Amino acid sequence: MTTATLDANAQALQTISQRERMWRTFTQNKAAVVGLILVIIVALIALFAPVLAPHDPLRQDTFNRLAPPSSDYPLGQDDYGRDILSRTIYAARISLMVGILSVLAGGTIGTVIGIFAGYRGGATETFLMRVVDVLLAFPDLITGLLVLAVLGGGLFKMIIAIAIVISPRFARIAHGPTLALRERDHVLAARSIGVKEGRMLFRHILPNMLGELLVMASLWTASAIRIEANLSFIGLGVSPPTPTWGQMIRDGTVHLTTTPWFSIVPGIAVFVTVLAFNLLGDGLRDVLDPKLQN
Repeated sequence: MTTATLDANAQALQTISQRERMWRTFTQNKAAVVGLILVIIVALIALFAPVLAPHDPLRQDTFNRLAPPSSDYPLGQDDYGRDILSRTIYAARISLMVGILSVLAGGTIGTVIGIFAGYRGGATETFLMRVVDVLLAFPDLITGLLVLAVLGGGLFKMIIAIAIVISPRFARIAHGPTLALRERDHVLAARSIGVKEGRMLFRHILPNMLGELLVMASLWTASAIRIEANLSFIGLGVSPPTPTWGQMIRDGTVHLTTTPWFSIVPGIAVFVTVLAFNLLGDGLRDVLDPKLQN
């Protein structure tokens, strides 16, 4: 057996042992395992909503408006006679879509800005990071409101608004490690042989911070879902009659004394989903954070 083969086998065993260690670290965190299970359950509910929902979420039955729970309608009916359970199930699709797509968009934009600013330095870094600081100075909900006030309501406009809210956080997360990584030997060596800037950023710098970005993405998916619920609650979310949890909570507030489950059920759905992503993010941090590993 050649030396190259032995080295390849040793590297493969090291990779496997590292994966086993990471998985063992993750599974030892019971809260993180619960978070992962809850995220999978919510994702499956959203994916198979047409199968799981007992009724059409848009079908109205005004003769039975605000009807209490029954065998056909386990969570009752809303003020238009629509099935609350079916609407809660379908609303998971909107929340997950907004959460994942806004984090994907905002995370990509913010990461590129942070890496570029940290690598370039000088006036470019000063300008970009001051813009980031200005955006960070505003509360998340206020920033979302300002963007939607300009763009108007709607699903994709909400995704854009939340992405703008999220991007400065990722810029900050990516900026710090880039300042340290740009002085590393392998980066200096690549720069000395004329490696192009784009390749330098995405082949030699970005992979070294993917763990932190993944943890950030999980935690901010929870925040994006919460922001979406807040914006929907004040009427700037997806237009009715498409069901969203925030909109359902708002519609049910006027009936809290008579039909409290109208608001409580979607409120619990928001709570469980946000909690699940936060628990998952904490578990990923334990696995991927180099400081905790050491």
